[in-house]
This record gives sequence, C-alpha cells and structure tokens, in this order.
Amino acid sequence: MKKELERLLAQNDTFMVEGVLNKNKLAELARQYNPELLNLLMSDEKIANHFFSSLETGVLVFKKDVFLQFLNNKEFLPDSFTAYKTKIGLATGDKYISENQEVVLNFPYKDCVLEGGQTKDDAKRQEIFFNETLAPTEINRLLDDKVLTNFKRYDETGEHNVEEIKDTDNLIIKGNNLIALHSLKKRFSGKVKLIYIDPPYNTGNDSFKYNDKFNHSTWLSFMKNRLEIAKTLLADDGVLFVHCDYNEDGYLRVLLDEIFTEDNFVANITVRSNSISGNKTQHKEKTILKNKDTILVYKKNSLKINPQYTAKQKWDTHYNAILISEDGKLKPKKLLEHLIEHKVLDPKEKITENSWGNEKFRNFCIENMNFIYRIVNSISESLKQESLKQKDTVIVKNNDGDITYALNGKRLSTLNKTILNMNGKMELVQLLGDLWGDIDFQNTQNEGGVSFPTGKKPEALLRRIIDMTTKEGDVVLDYHLGSGTTAAVAHKMNRQYIGIEQMSYIETLAVERLKKVIEGERGGISKAVSWTGGGSFVYAELKNDAQDFKNAISEATTTEELLELFEMAKKSSFLSYRIDPKKLKQTDFELLSLAEQKQILSEIIDNNNLYVNYSDIDDRDYGISDEDKKLNHAFYGKEQ
Repeated sequence: MKKELERLLAQNDTFMVEGVLNKNKLAELARQYNPELLNLLMSDEKIANHFFSSLETGVLVFKKDVFLQFLNNKEFLPDSFTAYKTKIGLATGDKYISENQEVVLNFPYKDCVLEGGQTKDDAKRQEIFFNETLAPTEINRLLDDKVLTNFKRYDETGEHNVEEIKDTDNLIIKGNNLIALHSLKKRFSGKVKLIYIDPPYNTGNDSFKYNDKFNHSTWLSFMKNRLEIAKTLLADDGVLFVHCDYNEDGYLRVLLDEIFTEDNFVANITVRSNSISGNKTQHKEKTILKNKDTILVYKKNSLKINPQYTAKQKWDTHYNAILISEDGKLKPKKLLEHLIEHKVLDPKEKITENSWGNEKFRNFCIENMNFIYRIVNSISESLKQESLKQKDTVIVKNNDGDITYALNGKRLSTLNKTILNMNGKMELVQLLGDLWGDIDFQNTQNEGGVSFPTGKKPEALLRRIIDMTTKEGDVVLDYHLGSGTTAAVAHKMNRQYIGIEQMSYIETLAVERLKKVIEGERGGISKAVSWTGGGSFVYAELKNDAQDFKNAISEATTTEELLELFEMAKKSSFLSYRIDPKKLKQTDFELLSLAEQKQILSEIIDNNNLYVNYSDIDDRDYGISDEDKKLNHAFYGKEQ
C-alpha cells in the first residue's frame, strides 16, 4: 500500500518539492477535499477501497482522518524531509502540530517568540521564519542584553577605533532586529521620538512563504514581537510610522490597535508609489491596478505635528482683491484693475488658474502677498461686530505679529498664509493631509550612491516624515534599515539615529551610503537642506555565537559542506536540548535535498545561542577583548 500510494501521488508534480512528495501540502489538500487529489486517489481501485467508504447509492465518501493518519505514519515516506523533521517536531497526542488542522499559529505572547534565520536577502527558503514555543527562562535568556563587538567610528577623516560611546552618537547595528531592540532597552527606553519602518510586505514573493492558513499569522507574529519592544523605546510624545501595502495593511491596523490602542491611531496615509504603465497595464481588464502604499501612523500617548505643505501649480481665483494704502489708510481694490494699472497684465487679460505660471504675475503676488486677499466667513464675533460698526473701513488687528484684517463683517485672508519657502523657492502651497501624491518614487534605485533595485524609499519621503514629527537632536529609529535611507536623511537633517539590519548587505549598502553622506554627497535631499557633509556614526555588531554556524549553513553550496556542519552540530553546544543527537543519522540526512538539509540544520540549532549574552561577557571561551568589554559596560551603563 505504501509504495502504491507513493507511486500514485508522484504522478502529480504539484505534490512534489524538489523531487520529494510534500507531506504538508498533501495533508492540507486532504483537509480541503481537493478534487485533484481525490480524483487521483479514486483512480486506483486498491487505494480507493482503503481511503473511501461506499454508500448504498454508490457514492464514495473520503475517509480524511484515515488518509491523514497514513501520511503521518513515520513509515510512509521515511526518507522525506517531513518524516525526518518529525524527530524534532512538537506533537499533541498522536498528531504532529504541523499536521494538525486544529492548531493555528496565533500571536505569541509571553512564552513564544517568532525567530528568523535569514542572513542574506537572496537566501530564500520555504520557512525561514518559524514560531517556537519557549519556557519563560528561555525567553528571558533569548531576549537578554547581547554583547556588541566590531566597533568602528566613521567621520570626515575616515574609519577609527571607538574610544567611547557618547549619548549623542548615531548607531548602526548589525544583527537580528528583535534581539537588537531588546538590547537597546536600558539605553534608549522612552527616548526615541520617531520610529519609521518599512518591513517585508508579505507578498508571497518575499521570505514569508508559508501556506495560506499560516501566512498572515506568521507575518503578524513577526511584527508583533518587534512592535511591542519598539513601543517601549518611544518617548511619551513619540510616534510610529509603518510603511506597508495592500497585502497586510488591514491586518496590521488591527494589530497596531491592539498594541497602541485605537485612541492612539493618528492616520492612514496613502502614498502614490508608482505610475500605472508598462507591464502593469497587461491586466487592466481583469483587476484594478495598484499604485499606492499605505503608511499607518500611531502615537505613544501625545503628539505635536509640524504641519506639512505641498506646492500648488494653480492660482486660486478667489484671491481677487488687494489692500492699497491711500492717505495713510488701507483701501480695498480689485486685483485685476491693480495689475493692469501696474502693467503686470495687459488690459485684455484675465486672472485664471494658469496665471501663476506667468513670471511677472507670480513675482508681483509674492512681493505683495501680505495685502492680496480673499474674503472668508470665519471671524470672531467681537471682530465681526466691530467691523460692522465701521462700514467700508478696513479693521487691522495685530496679535504678536499675526495680523488680521476685517471689512464689513467679513475676515480678509491674505495670500501670505499660502506662500512658503519650499526648497529655497517661494511657492504657492496647500496644507498636506493623508493623501501624498507629490513624491517621486520612480528614480530612487541609485539614490544615495548605492544600488537597491526594489523597495528603496525616496529621501524626500523620509524628509517629510522626519520634519513632521521631530526637531534637531531628536532620536530616530529604523529597525528594518535596508539601504539606509532613514539614517541618511536623519543625518542630513541633524537628527540622532539608530539603524538595525541583519542582512549581510548592511556594510555594502547602509554603511557605505552613510560614509558618502559624511563626505557631502549631493543627491536626494542634500540641496534642499543645504547639506555639505560632516558628522559621524558608530557601527557595531551583535557578537555571533550560533549565528555564525547558521551563516555557514546558509552559505554552504554542497552536501559535503553541510555534512561536515551536520557532524559539528551533533557535538556542539548549539544543538537544541529538544534534540537527541543519537537519532540524527547521517544516512537519513544524506537522502535529503540540499534545501532540506539546510533547513533541518537551521532548525535543530538552539536560537537562544544565536548571540553572546552580555551576562557572559567575561567567559573566556568567547574571547572578548578588554576594549570591547569596556565599550559594552559603557553602553549598558555598568559602573567600572
């Protein structure tokens, strides 16, 4: 029966992964009563008799539980990855959790952590991120302060050894962001003014390749673990910006409401992120094409926004009058008449929406913006009554430099309220709300002097967010640093920043980009903020322990390399206590595919040992230098 079933199922390529039947997929399809699977099973009389019951009417009824029990039998596909994996799997009764339809991967709370083993963006395997149940003592150790090493300071004169850690230092940290965030608690709890993150979007094309039943839960668990600790780092008047897209924005909103509460929701910003052209238009008759991102904004408790404005290209024709001085008094006059008298416009011209493009008109309006006005209804009752009593007389009120005009019971709103200096140029502007369509996302691939083909956000976007929520000297945190846009913009805007990234490209992208910023790089927002260079930042890494072992697994290209690591794992302290080394047979391991070998090796490693705990800094086995010890003690505030 076993061989017959295996032979029958192998006829369908969709049931296979790298030449091996995928038990997990088969189990899921069985629970869904998948027609393709059922028809195949019914095509073989012997197998049909085993897994189906026949009613008097002749109708066959699929015995799902019998089929699932057969799949879970260790004797079925004994050399498959799934069977091998059961040696380290969790079970309830006679069913493994991974195969139990009653088990749902939910938000982990006190005793659960979603851990990740990805070190390179292109090193994608089926289940990089996994949920692991930990005892309270384990989780305390996992999230304890970690040793920092490989310190470097970069400034205008180059790279230097770090002599001290200053309270105002900019920090770039390489390592798992969940663990790094917990290591920041003592130093930065309640001190971060802005957190901006652009996490993986869970599109199905990224690292989160779980089956559909687990997909959202897995991603949200990953987010929840990190958002909860990030919230503790925020100042009382701090704010969080999370950049996402349609794949998760609805789910993420619910999660953020849970963590920050609904009362602390600030905005759901829509950002036009691309144009609809090229290949995207191929599906225009089948769907509504997507060209926006979402930024969810939450405050810690209180919030003060610096209002943001965007340039207008059209003149508001309601501004149709001007105040002129006659005999020491202000008199109203039609703007068009005044412009014709002063030969700004020809006698036959009119004021239209396009007049702002006329340079003479534009310059005149800017020079006279304090006196060109439109009539509005909003006015205090006291000023209204005073104005009505003095018919046809312009009333002037000066409140600490804020001048208000009134005429015949109406308030005069002057043009100067809508003209601002934008990037060194006086522009007609309008107040920005939660629809941002004015930032160019199309030409950012090489911004900052580093290439990051997809997902890079424009510096202009980060400038707006940082300007909106912070002032000079405030701390900005991005724990999905990527190419380093947030840190680069914060540096140019004289904010203190912390960037965290676990991918290996942190040194070739983020660090190199920031070095260019210090040198006076002129791209991005540099011109707009008059950036000429300077400043410094400190680079450090979480000291690897088992993480080095995982990196070696990820980088291995042959079974021979992995076999060597396999034997090392059985003898090392990295091996999870849940694993019986005697049951790890090389003969079983050799039969797995290269991808399966990598995954199984990663999963038998105890994630509590990824990095060296600060409490173990004096352990001679780790070989931590006196210089690193001194810097770590300073970072964590330990008395010398």
